[in-house]
Amino acid sequence: MATVTLKGSEIHTMGTLPETGSPAPDFTMTRGDLSMASLNDFQGKKLVLNIFPSIDTGTCAQSVRTFNEKASGLENTRVLCISKDLPFAQSRFCGAEGIDNVEMLSDFRDGNFGASYGLSFSDGPLAPLHSRAVVVIDAKGKVCYTEQVPEIVDEPNYSAALEAIQNA
Repeated sequence: MATVTLKGSEIHTMGTLPETGSPAPDFTMTRGDLSMASLNDFQGKKLVLNIFPSIDTGTCAQSVRTFNEKASGLENTRVLCISKDLPFAQSRFCGAEGIDNVEMLSDFRDGNFGASYGLSFSDGPLAPLHSRAVVVIDAKGKVCYTEQVPEIVDEPNYSAALEAIQNA
């Protein structure tokens, strides 16, 4: 389990992020149109998984805006923004913000993504939402970068994630 903080108070995840160099765990999540998406749907693409507790918080919203702007133009790369928010809330946010360069995915149905990636909170006021993390997956499906953001209200290290995807 990983220990992170929420405004200085410790909370824990149910596991740890996948190891760099390991195959990315498979997932099935819900798209905005309520169809399902799996890791296999993105085969041959480099992926940035921008994972966060809820689109309805300032830091989470900013991470979507930033990755929409900075990573979306990278060759053979898809940015997947992942939370347990309902797909309707995710779509509403993207529509209101004019965000169209990332794909929003929801783990609301069964939480299997959060479990297989070890990032669902196991305690604290945000349980069982996802912790703030970034996972970069290369075009062969291997994890090449992870960041478990230590303080939930902080933004991820965009530069490190973008460098990892460019070098993947």
